[in-house]
Amino acid sequence: MKKKKVNSWLSYTGSGIIVALLFILWETGARLYDKSYILPSPTEIFLKLWELHDILFFVHLPATLNIILIGLGISVVSGVGLAVWMNQSQVIERSFFPLIITSQTIPIIALAPIFVLWFGYSIWSKVAVTVLITFFPITVSTFDGLRSVSREYEELLKTMGASSKQIFMKVKVPSALPYFYSGMKVAVTMSVIGAAIGEWLGANAGLGYFSRRMMTQMDGAGVFAPIVLLSLLGILLFLVIKLLEKTTTTKWSDKE
Repeated sequence: MKKKKVNSWLSYTGSGIIVALLFILWETGARLYDKSYILPSPTEIFLKLWELHDILFFVHLPATLNIILIGLGISVVSGVGLAVWMNQSQVIERSFFPLIITSQTIPIIALAPIFVLWFGYSIWSKVAVTVLITFFPITVSTFDGLRSVSREYEELLKTMGASSKQIFMKVKVPSALPYFYSGMKVAVTMSVIGAAIGEWLGANAGLGYFSRRMMTQMDGAGVFAPIVLLSLLGILLFLVIKLLEKTTTTKWSDKE
C-alpha cells in the first residue's frame, strides 16, 4: 500500500514537472518571438484573464455552461433511453444503430451552420451541436454495457424465477454503469468543444463567441483567455463525472 502511494506521488510529481517545463518553454518562446497577437505568453494570457475576469466569469462562462448542461441533459436522457430500447429489441437496434454511426461521419463544422439557419442565434443552435457530439459516446457505451451480460446468465436467472425487471435492475444496470460513465467522461469533454464550435459560428454570448470577437481585434491573449477557461471547465466536468462514478457505483455495490 505504501509503495502504491509513493508511486502515485511520483507520477503526479512527474506530471507537474512536465507541465512546468512546457509553460517555461512556451513563455520563453513567446518572449523571443515577440508577437503577442500571434503567440501570447502564459503570463500575458493570465493577466488578460484577470483583466477580463468580470465579463468572462459572470457573463460568458454562464452562457457556455448553460449550453453544455442542457446539451448533456438531452444526450443522457435520449441516449440512455435509446440504448435501453435497442437492448430490448433487435429490430430497434438494426433500425437505429446504423443511423447513430452515420451521424458521426458528418463533419460537425458542416452541420453547425445548418443549425444556425434552423434555430437562428438562439441557444438551441448551440445545444443542437453539443447534443450531436455527446449523444454518440453515451448511447454506444451504455448499449455496450447492457449487452455485456451474457445471454446464458440471463436465461439462468429466468429459470430461477427472476423477472425481466429484476434482471434489468440487478444485473444489467450494474454491468452498464462503468460503460455509461466511460461514455460520459468522453461526452463531457466533447460537450465543451461542441458548445465552443456553436458559439464560434453564431452567438451573442459565450466563451467561444468572446474568443472569436477577440480574434477580429488581433488580441492574441484575449483569444487564448476564454480557451483556457474552456479547458478548465472541461477538466472540472470530467472530475465531477469521476466523483459521481465513484459515489454511485459504491452505493450500488453496497445495495447488492
